Amino acid sequence: MFDNLDDIEKRYVELTKKISDPDVIANHNEWQKMMKEHSDLEPIVEKYREYKSTKKDFEDSKALMDDPEMKELAEVEMLEAKEKLPKLEEELKVLLIPKDPDDDKNVICEIRAGAGGDEAALFAGTLFRMYSMYCDRKGWKLQVLNENATELGGYKEISFMVKGEGAYGRLKYESGVHRVQRVPETEASGRIHTSTASVSVLPEVGDVEIEINPADVKMEVFRASGAGGQHINKTSSAVRLIHIPTGMVAECQTERSQFQNREYAMKMLQSRLYEKEKQERDSQIESARRSQIGNADRSEKIRTYNYPQGRITDHRIGVSVFKFQNFLDGDLDEMIDNLASADNAEKLKGEE
Repeated sequence: MFDNLDDIEKRYVELTKKISDPDVIANHNEWQKMMKEHSDLEPIVEKYREYKSTKKDFEDSKALMDDPEMKELAEVEMLEAKEKLPKLEEELKVLLIPKDPDDDKNVICEIRAGAGGDEAALFAGTLFRMYSMYCDRKGWKLQVLNENATELGGYKEISFMVKGEGAYGRLKYESGVHRVQRVPETEASGRIHTSTASVSVLPEVGDVEIEINPADVKMEVFRASGAGGQHINKTSSAVRLIHIPTGMVAECQTERSQFQNREYAMKMLQSRLYEKEKQERDSQIESARRSQIGNADRSEKIRTYNYPQGRITDHRIGVSVFKFQNFLDGDLDEMIDNLASADNAEKLKGEE
């Protein structure tokens, strides 16, 4: 591990010089690549330098143990450094885990009402509000691409794009089936109902990463409509794309321009095909040791929102939070941090 860290530090020093070189700066694309690599290596190098500094403190304190006048102070410093070193080693191991190349990408997210009828659609609306507020907290931009709203204020389905640094790296843990247990407003007897909604989180991909043959795509246009089927657009600007080989369908109707709707529908289609290819590749390469956190099966219930108990439980890691309303208001970082830590722990096991 430490030989690898020495090489990383050397590369970091080399890049630090290069990104300040006028000749490199003049080549904008090359300079951007180097800046990205430099930024990725920086946290590893900073932690490694902290480790080396702590190890030097330990060795220096140990050498002073034979000095009667310095022994007491040296012993305190040596014990502090000795306690700190294993923690730094573990942090370095985590930092050296290969980063998911998709983590920094924008996200296309889809929420669909599942079992539970109108209550499931209302829950889909609750989840959309929760993610909207989380994006606000992170300073990310959210743009609705397609929605099928209900008259009660929920969604049969809603698709949206999230633009922001590290969006996929955080939101990818939300993919799966979310379950709610609560008394619906329409329930006169006060019985608790269980409903579900599925969340799909896909990285936005470009034309270079996933190429679609135009001949394989059938385009249909229709009028955009609101809740209850009321038309909100007099022209056929809404677009539906059908990928003939796979049968995948992507729709967008939120923009006034048919061209813009087609562009966003194509982005959704590309992301779905990319995710399909990625899952097939992952299952072939890592079928036995694949992480159950970052790549949870979307048919699996990953989280329960229990309103009567004011409890939200993530079943993948067995963690519950009781700051119920805060969570629904977009305070997701604590849960996502726990999921990321569990994911890293699984990956570390796989490296052993």
